[in-house]
Amino acid sequence: MQKSLLNTLEHFKTLPNQAELCRFQRGIERECLRITATGKLAPTTHPIALGKTLTHPHITTDYAEMLLEFITPVATDIQVTLDQLTDIHSYTYRYLDDELMWPLSMPCFVGDASDIHIARYGASHSGRMKNLYRQGLTYRYGGGMQIISGVHFNFSIPQAMWQALAEQDGEALTAEYISARYFGLIRNYKRLCWVIPYLFGASPAICQSFLEHTDGAMELKKLGKGTVYREFGTALRMSDLGYTNKEQADLQITYNSLADYVSHLRRAITTPSQRFAKIGVKEVGENGQADYRQLNANILQIENEFYSPIRPKRVTKGSETPTQALERGGVEYIEVRALDVNPFSPIGITEAQIRMLDLLLLQCLLSASPELSWEQQQMTERNFTKVVLDGRDPRLSLNDQGYDRPVADWLEELFADLHDIAKFLDADGEAHYQQTVAEHYQMVLNPELTLSGQMLRILRDENLDNSHLGLRLAKQYKTMLDQPLHYFSEADFAQWRAASIAEQEAREQDDAGTSFDDYLATYFEQARCTAAECAKS
Repeated sequence: MQKSLLNTLEHFKTLPNQAELCRFQRGIERECLRITATGKLAPTTHPIALGKTLTHPHITTDYAEMLLEFITPVATDIQVTLDQLTDIHSYTYRYLDDELMWPLSMPCFVGDASDIHIARYGASHSGRMKNLYRQGLTYRYGGGMQIISGVHFNFSIPQAMWQALAEQDGEALTAEYISARYFGLIRNYKRLCWVIPYLFGASPAICQSFLEHTDGAMELKKLGKGTVYREFGTALRMSDLGYTNKEQADLQITYNSLADYVSHLRRAITTPSQRFAKIGVKEVGENGQADYRQLNANILQIENEFYSPIRPKRVTKGSETPTQALERGGVEYIEVRALDVNPFSPIGITEAQIRMLDLLLLQCLLSASPELSWEQQQMTERNFTKVVLDGRDPRLSLNDQGYDRPVADWLEELFADLHDIAKFLDADGEAHYQQTVAEHYQMVLNPELTLSGQMLRILRDENLDNSHLGLRLAKQYKTMLDQPLHYFSEADFAQWRAASIAEQEAREQDDAGTSFDDYLATYFEQARCTAAECAKS
């Protein structure tokens, strides 16, 4: 039986290996647009000097050719992770000429949709599949939503803490136990993830040009010549204007067990969609050849199309899909996906944010986590949306188990828990976590100190457009990132570049003369299998 948060912290304090309990593994994935010196989408292809995006471990692209994605290796030291991410930024800037990295989540000026170039990954079957998947996203949702940037935070609990929790619960330490506890964390995160846009939402305003590329609509105010904003908004990136997918509301994917999650996700990638069938999978072009428009006409083309503010993850092996990897070995780590790019950091995230995420995720892990019905889960999502739209409104209330509760009151209770966790994490004599809690508590007392409040204050006080502020920060950060490498070496980047080119060339040679149609057919036939079924075949 799971113990209370305070009981668990007291139990941890009795153990001789407290330092090992806190060796959390972390990784960062940061997205950002390449832009021109005048603040428009960069029309150039990804610099070949950086390597091949299909196979590079740390520098790749997301949806668009100009949408960079930086990935840090797993590390247990926060400063190491920040140094890794800084080095990747600094090295990349060497090959961008006069281009800049856009420092905001919502895009810069977006003109015609044709300015958004889908990322290219070469002629191998896997490269063509990645490109085609993105083409399908374009037909399904439009390209505008796909060039919004975010930061993903990957986090895993150390083995020593799992051992301590299992012993306290009187359970055997198995993959099933770990997965069940991770899903408990995820359910509590769903209950509390509105805290992320409250504290770290940084997109209360957007470039007015983006409204031409979204189906969302809401009441917005004008600022400057080309900016619109929400008075108490925190993260319009996560609103109907931004990175959401209304089509997936009927999937009813819940987080009460690994088996339920996997079965619902697998159903979504194998069930045809009447709406997406109208797009067509293959159409005969002017050249008389049948060209793909999307991977398939199912509710989800592949599992990655499922948009969620948090995901259970396991590193895949071979041709495994993400769900097959989860079935094989259980949950290995979780991926937090609700973070805006921090515009006040040259690398999009800060040490303080990472410490707050540590604390919040531990609170979610160590607190009781009853199952969430679909109706209850929908309520958590409505709470999230309310904070996205009006989170800094001092009168805002959310639904807490059927009752209206002021945001400030809920935050007071949460921060009491976070303070207790911080004291345990600071047992080595430092007070970094307690200082972080104290700093962020000021945002509870005054919502205008949040990232979104700071952003809007600058825009208003200086009568700036979003685009002008973003361009100013981009130029400032380019200068700041013009520095020697701190963690990686020149040889590291040279080796990754060479290896990425060699691996992509090898894939293309291996696939030469074989059928892309057959490749896709085999992939989706395997994707329908459970991990056990695939192991037998």
